[in-house]
Parts: sequence; C-alpha cells; structure tokens
Amino acid sequence: MKLIIQIPCLNEEETLPATLADLPREVPGFDTVEVLVIDDGSTDRTIAVARQHGVHHIVKLTNNKGLAAAFQAGLDASLKLGADVVVNTDADNQYSGSDIPKLVEPIVDGRADMVVGDRETDQIEHFSPLKKRLQKLGSWVVRQASDTDVPDTTSGFRAYNREAAIQMAVVSKYTYTLETIIQAGKLLVATDHVAIATNPKTRESRLFPSMGSYVRRNAVAIARIYTQYEPLKVFSYLALLLFVLSLIPFVRFVVAYLDGQGAGHVQSLIFGAVLFNSAVVVGVLGVIGDLLYSQRMMSQRIFERVRRIELQLKVPPSHYEPGATDTGQQATTGAQAGRTEEREALKL
Repeated sequence: MKLIIQIPCLNEEETLPATLADLPREVPGFDTVEVLVIDDGSTDRTIAVARQHGVHHIVKLTNNKGLAAAFQAGLDASLKLGADVVVNTDADNQYSGSDIPKLVEPIVDGRADMVVGDRETDQIEHFSPLKKRLQKLGSWVVRQASDTDVPDTTSGFRAYNREAAIQMAVVSKYTYTLETIIQAGKLLVATDHVAIATNPKTRESRLFPSMGSYVRRNAVAIARIYTQYEPLKVFSYLALLLFVLSLIPFVRFVVAYLDGQGAGHVQSLIFGAVLFNSAVVVGVLGVIGDLLYSQRMMSQRIFERVRRIELQLKVPPSHYEPGATDTGQQATTGAQAGRTEEREALKL
C-alpha cells in the first residue's frame, strides 16, 4: 500500500519546511509514504526548498493556474505514481500532519472512500465570528446539494482512496473543496469526516485578501456549484417566486377592473405579464439545465474511463520532475517505461 501526501504550493519557500517537517514518515496500514509538491507557478525557491527537504515527487506547472488546477494536477500525478491513497494538505502548515493517520484510518478500515478533516471552526481563535457563521452557512448549503454530512466542507485536509480519486474531476477555477464533496455525493462515493487539529496561523490567506473578498468569492462559488448540480431545483424556486410576484399586479388590475377603473391600471397588467413570462422562461431554463446536468454526468463517466485507460497504459504524469530521493529517480524510470509501453499499445 502506498500513501502519497500532496501539497499544492505557490511561493511557499518560508512555510514549506515546517509543513514538511510536520508530516509523518510512516503511517499504519501503508508500506510506503511519499510526498508530492505541486508548484503552481512559484517565482521563489519553493522547488529548491522542496528538494532540500527530501520531497519525493514534484509537479511543476508552467504558470499560476489556481488552487483547483493544482489540486487536480496533483491528484492525476499521484494516481499515475501508484498511490493507493492520496492525502491533500496545505503548504502553510495550517493542518497538523500528526493527524494524517487518523484521517486515513476510515479508508484503511474500508469504511470510507473519501475522508474530510473537520477543523471544528467554532474553536479556531483567529476566525472572526462572521467567518465562522459563513463557514457554517456554506457547509450547510453544500450538504444539501451533496446529501453528505461533512461539517467542514471548505477544509483542504482530506484523503481519497484510489477509486474516489479516479472519479474526481474539478472544473472550477477557484476552489476544489466544495465541488469534490458535491461530486462525491452525486457519484455515491462513501464519505466520512474526522476531527483534526490546526496549527497556529503562519500567514494571511492568499485566497482571500479581505473579508469582503472571502464573502463574495465563496458566495459566488457556492451559488455556481449548487446551480450546476441542482439546476432544476434552483430554477424551479426562482420560477415559483416570479410567478407569485406576477400575481400581485394581476390582482391589482382585477380589483381596479371590477371597480370600473381598469383602463387606468393597464400598466399593472403589463407588468404582471412580464413577470409571468419571466417565470416561464426561468422554468424552461431549469429543464434545460437538468438536461445539461445529465450530459455532464455522462461526461464525468467518460472522463473516469479515460483516466482508467491512462493508468492501465501507464501514461506518465504531466509536468513531472523527480524529487531528491531514489524514489523520484525510480518514478522517472517508470515514467519513461510508461511512455514506451504507451507507444507500443498505440501501435497495436
């Protein structure tokens, strides 16, 4: 059994050493524990620091593509490097590495395919009351969309077994945390959560320069993802709201008409008609969105099959560089062998 701990990084030369030092070198249930760093277009010495501290594997993206893309690249590389379980953690040492055995325990025991670390955000001192309430609200919305019971849906400290990792396909440019939980729920991936500890804050968040940005970006992300996965429900509610609103000017016109003053309230009739037509259009959008969702699920299945074929053909990971250990050299040799096998398979 191989465990790969992946760490998406962007200019983390100062915080990465502490993060790496906090990671366990042995985890019960695994024969091998390796570390993968995904460099998301860093302009500092992140890669050099990673090699100095014995990182086994490096994925170096050519430019800054965002956290979601870095997560997806790491997941793809981990699978192609033979991981049976993948743990994702942050480079700012927010999460306690000593909790990794606890995080992967439900997977090792066969009770879950995906496990999310619960930071118990109510107890995090540097989170403001507003941020704590928003975390709860956002997690509640994601739970409704995913039919899961994950209490901390924005936690980036999570573990996937091989089957769950194969099925994950992040399309959001901003966040992977919410989308992967909803995907897991829709794909019937067995999810679980465990309480974890967090380390003292090392720096300000680079994803949210201000509380206003945090509120805006999370609200947009949650609304977009929820609409993407529950289009019929969202648009049906909007259509119902517009229909109810259209009744107000309609009733006003009818009352005026019965009083013999209908000619003076034609504008109410027109306004009601506009709202009613809007309700019909929004309802139709919900039906179209539901049909597109069905197509999306078909595309998801195709993506999963393509990924399985790539793994069977031993296609090497993209943007891969060996780390500072023999394991990295072996991975490079394996990648080269994979290219040869892929060419031979294509000839057939």
